[in-house]
Amino acid sequence: MNVELFPLSQYWWFYAAFTGGVLLLLAVDLGVFHRSAHEVRFREAATWSVVWVALALLFNYALYQYALWKFPQDARLTSVPGFDPVAAAWQVGLEFLTGYVVEKSLSVDNIFVFVMIFSYFAIPAKYQHRVLFYGILGALMSRALFIALGSVLMQLHWVVLLFGAFLIFTGLKMMLAPEKGLDPDRNPLIRLFRKVVPVTSELHGPRFFIRLGGALHATPLFVALLFVEITDIIFAVDSVPAIFALTREPMIVFTSNVFAILGLRALYFLLAGAYSRFYMLKYGLALVLVFVGLKMVWLNDWYGGKFPISISLAVIGALIAVSVVLSLCFPRRAAAVAPAGGLRKL
Repeated sequence: MNVELFPLSQYWWFYAAFTGGVLLLLAVDLGVFHRSAHEVRFREAATWSVVWVALALLFNYALYQYALWKFPQDARLTSVPGFDPVAAAWQVGLEFLTGYVVEKSLSVDNIFVFVMIFSYFAIPAKYQHRVLFYGILGALMSRALFIALGSVLMQLHWVVLLFGAFLIFTGLKMMLAPEKGLDPDRNPLIRLFRKVVPVTSELHGPRFFIRLGGALHATPLFVALLFVEITDIIFAVDSVPAIFALTREPMIVFTSNVFAILGLRALYFLLAGAYSRFYMLKYGLALVLVFVGLKMVWLNDWYGGKFPISISLAVIGALIAVSVVLSLCFPRRAAAVAPAGGLRKL
């Protein structure tokens, strides 16, 4: 069956309502819970992590129930030979959950780099939430653009094969390439920005820009934000195709990405101090990328066009769980712990 379950022409209202709801949540987050700059402690981060995961799972269940109710009434779908509304609704629920797990897992990679960015620019803990908040706004816009482009390109079979090969290459590179440090000053976009806009040598509280001598200057806080945005765009190049390997429904790709990104700040503050403990997670995530790449270039065709999403979820969950367990069971010596970074393509 090759039919779009949630076409944009029919579900434009959902995209609008969902985007409005996300912006409302972010406004409440910044305007109510984080009005003043403060250091996010472990307990607060854990609470927010539970909240964001719970909201994602609640949305997952609501989407499944909606599909279960709507699909049998949709003449466009029921007219397709062999269409099973109940099976399709179950497929929707599993695809969202699997996409969310993959994106949530790959976002751990971002966290390791965020730690290095804040360390490099000496960003105090109380201002890190501000940088990540606006970083997430930019990430949501860039992901929406990537997903819209991907939904068009993924209709072409050769593009699917190309992205699959790219994911396999990225996963193998992630496993085999040595870890590298982070030097934002060598990034061409950062260097160009410094030539165009003067940057102060020190922070000025939570400000991104400040006027000095009548001229507008950027602060290191804004440069850190700019590098966070660049990092997310780089990571989106492989994370978005990875979700498209699991589902061809743009709405599921978009919503699973958004919920994973919304929980990224809390996950950062939860894991930032313990990232070196999960050194094997790098290899687990690399194998996830290789697996989804294999789905695109081989496994889907081998299974007659669609590799079972339930098996995909089990394999991805097992890879991540095993890498975490191995990290905890065989801790790396403190002297051997290198700075995280270069986990994918920085």
